[in-house]
Amino acid sequence: MNGAIKLSQEKSVTKRYSRKIGRMGNSLGVSLPKSLADKMNVVQGDEIEFIETDEGEVLLRKVRHVELPEHVRPEVLEAFYDIFEEDRQIFDDLRDR
Repeated sequence: MNGAIKLSQEKSVTKRYSRKIGRMGNSLGVSLPKSLADKMNVVQGDEIEFIETDEGEVLLRKVRHVELPEHVRPEVLEAFYDIFEEDRQIFDDLRDR
């Protein structure tokens, strides 16, 4: 083959943070590094959620509270979410086309 092959120099950037678990009252807690808290846009008093994946990884995400418009009922959104989760594979296949 006479052609040149371009090798990608891009590497996946993964940052790792290590913290010790401490006691907070009757619970356990960990602190967030300032750079991570800044990136997540969280401050004292904000809520974060822990999401466990099928692979056993735990994701951290800031909880975003939204107010629904007056004419939208939460139970309708919850039903839509349940249907979406049941048919997630179908939606993923459609997205990837």
